[in-house]
Amino acid sequence: MYKHILVAIDGSDTSKLALKAAVQLASDCHASLAALYVVDNTPILYDAGYYDPSILRTALLEEGQRVCAEALAAIKEAGLEASANVVEVDLLGDDIAHRIEAAALAAKADVVVLGTHGRRGFKRLMLGSVAERFVRVSTRPVLLVPSHNPD
Repeated sequence: MYKHILVAIDGSDTSKLALKAAVQLASDCHASLAALYVVDNTPILYDAGYYDPSILRTALLEEGQRVCAEALAAIKEAGLEASANVVEVDLLGDDIAHRIEAAALAAKADVVVLGTHGRRGFKRLMLGSVAERFVRVSTRPVLLVPSHNPD
């Protein structure tokens, strides 16, 4: 059914559930599994006094490498062909959902697996939803894995 699966991860409990579901799906389909961590670069705030965005960027990249290493170990432990990458959002009009879509196209993913926090109402409005935006832009099938506790 699926030959290449992409799972978006961010280190949260919900993304760990998505990784677990992706590993199971890849095992069932004898598919390769690629994990993707997207760093959302913060725009420079010129009126915020001294602000060095490179410190935050470096910390986010390091966190991405750590999360990808954990994901890669879990995927390989399941005996699957695996890869894991950290990518950054382009500040010129790109967002996390579009970076996941670009990675899915590059990997020729047959399906993309994402965790969703299941936020509703005001929380969703304030925090946004990468999963919701991704479903809107994706040209690939999407498997959304809900958190156990949406609150």
